[in-house]
Amino acid sequence: MSAHETMNLKLIVWRQAGPNQPGRFETYEAKNITPHHSFLEMLDVVNEDLIKAGQEPIAFDHDCREGICGMCSAVVNGVPHGGQQRTTLCQLHMRKFKDGDAIYLEPWRARAFPILRDLVVDRSALDKLIQTAGFVSCHTGGVPDGNAVLVGKPQADYAMDAAECIGCGACVAACPNSAAMLFAGAKVSQLAELPQGQVEAPQRVAAMVQAMADNGFGNCSNHYECEAACPKGIKVKFIARMNREFIKALALEKVGAVNTARLKSE
Repeated sequence: MSAHETMNLKLIVWRQAGPNQPGRFETYEAKNITPHHSFLEMLDVVNEDLIKAGQEPIAFDHDCREGICGMCSAVVNGVPHGGQQRTTLCQLHMRKFKDGDAIYLEPWRARAFPILRDLVVDRSALDKLIQTAGFVSCHTGGVPDGNAVLVGKPQADYAMDAAECIGCGACVAACPNSAAMLFAGAKVSQLAELPQGQVEAPQRVAAMVQAMADNGFGNCSNHYECEAACPKGIKVKFIARMNREFIKALALEKVGAVNTARLKSE
């Protein structure tokens, strides 16, 4: 369709008033949508019409709308973020749809992500993983100290690839087991690759694995749906790295070289 044409769409949206309320699908019309609208801008138009009609607007998460913050989160036609490669929901544009299309909208579905309202879920379980083990305890010093410990280019590139994760939770929503292994694997791999993170590496991976179980996440069974849904293209190789780090930690603990409970207890 041309840039000047508009389209009308049918939205089938999950509505839920609160965490303990029953949910249901409701149907709405998205009218006069242009190809230039982003997906969230389309929802803005629908909400404006709902407000004018005296109805409750659709609640959805958003913040930067630039594909950086990871806040935007919804399952579009069964796929987190809409299924476009390396695209967050806020970067999805309506030119990917046609006039008359029916679009199904649901929240992330995972035990670790309870629904707060409509498309908004509580993703604080991911924050708890970081609070448990996603850090280093060393003194980083001032700006000049940044170059005091040399890091090779391959190691820096590897760590940066892992650090690209924005914590949106699409990997959890896409996984049939609701696993957070891609998220946790990226965090563990990033820090384990750098010199500053290697001292606490055994305790970190042990604490992260325990925290995933404590917060209701499942385990990886190699479906690779997480990598397919990730808007930043985080690779499953980081899950493999985390598994290797975990096995190393168990071996070190067995011979008494480390205490893997230390980081979590602190």
